[in-house]
Amino acid sequence: MSVGGAFPPLLGSYGDTGITGLMEILVHRIQVEPLNLWASLLFLGAVLHTFFTARFHHLASLFEQRRREELFQGGEDIPDVTVVASGTARLCHFLGEVEAVFGIWVIPLFLILTANIGLQPALAYLEKGVNYDEALFVVVVMAISSTRPILGLAEGSLGLFARLGGNRPQAWWFSILTVGPLLGSLITEPAAMTISALLMGRRFYPLKPSRRFAYATLGLLFVNVSVGGTLTSFAAPPVLMVTTPWGWDTIHMMSHFGWIAVVGILLCNTLHFLLFRGEFAAMEGVTPVEAGEECRRAPPPWVTVIHLLFMASAVYNVHRPVLLVGSFLFFLAFFQVTEECQDPLQLRPPILVGFFLAGLVIHGGLQQWWIAPLLGRLNELPLMFGALALTAVNDNAAITFLATLVPNMTESMKYAVMSGAVIGGGLTVIANAPNPAGQSILSTFFQDGISPVGLLLGALAPTALMSACFVVLPGLL
Repeated sequence: MSVGGAFPPLLGSYGDTGITGLMEILVHRIQVEPLNLWASLLFLGAVLHTFFTARFHHLASLFEQRRREELFQGGEDIPDVTVVASGTARLCHFLGEVEAVFGIWVIPLFLILTANIGLQPALAYLEKGVNYDEALFVVVVMAISSTRPILGLAEGSLGLFARLGGNRPQAWWFSILTVGPLLGSLITEPAAMTISALLMGRRFYPLKPSRRFAYATLGLLFVNVSVGGTLTSFAAPPVLMVTTPWGWDTIHMMSHFGWIAVVGILLCNTLHFLLFRGEFAAMEGVTPVEAGEECRRAPPPWVTVIHLLFMASAVYNVHRPVLLVGSFLFFLAFFQVTEECQDPLQLRPPILVGFFLAGLVIHGGLQQWWIAPLLGRLNELPLMFGALALTAVNDNAAITFLATLVPNMTESMKYAVMSGAVIGGGLTVIANAPNPAGQSILSTFFQDGISPVGLLLGALAPTALMSACFVVLPGLL
């Protein structure tokens, strides 16, 4: 492609309709546009970077300790509670923030695009070639759903189910992991993840489960949220990508995916409950509430109702950024007015998660040159597991979007793509848009943060069980 041309090229502009082999198509597309290869290599670098964030945090601690020792030898007595960080330590901390990874890798991507196609086309891709609606929506809905009125309402509602189990830790665990993800079909997956993760941080993780149980629960939460949004046609990002092109409505989603998701969630939760019942027994005498948490007066019902209206407004305006931001500004004003009914508003986690997703969609939008032809050459079962594997290294909404560009897909092939995309949504933090929210909220309960390998291992079992459900259960009807 010539300097100053638009990037990425349209899939129909490569002129490879007569080429049959996958590798031949990919080589041809690299020859037509060498930037494809560079964009994918940078994306691979960002993915690999996510696996080394814990290592960067460890290096930052070492540099801080070295700096403390240098100051001590120089005659300065630094209290243990004082943070002593050199420039190198701060850089390592920044490189270890998983929410910043894809944004960091946008910098070399932008420089390469600018050097090869020019400044204006590079800016045009960032400004007009990428849809940031989802990233912006996650910031808004995560901020609203983490407030005391919404969290209190969710905790009270789930408490009704937990009381059926004697209000014990296992009852809360089962309730949060069952009802919480299914709420994603009504209030959207990002909101369901935020609420479920916050409640897990109050009712389960403070009880200090073993490392194996902690990661198994995290993987289960991520997988359940990913499939829990398939009961409707408007709440899950991968579903939203196909509703118009494929004509799928809520009835279709419920009859083809939703009921299977409910069965799969119940099965996965039950099997994990039985596997870790010994650890639950050890938690029996511990109150399942965050350590040190004080009882707070519940906000007036009218405050909770108005919070719900703001959440509904955010869901309705998810693709109207002007109205979305405008309503959020009104929410911030209302929050200030009702400050006595609120906890401090935590904006840092939502903003970091939004930054993560923005960087992810910038990189993900440049991977269609190889994902689309790969999906177009798979059939049914291979297509399901191909979509599952691709979801682990790219957002599942991107996978289903690219599937809509593949011509002549049968209904069974569409089912396979959607199933694989939602089943694989818990394998990595980048596999599903709500996952960064869950990681941001729960990372403090894991030493050195959440390990990508630990998350992957924790999600393998529920992913396998969900795969079996989506393969076997449709044939039973």
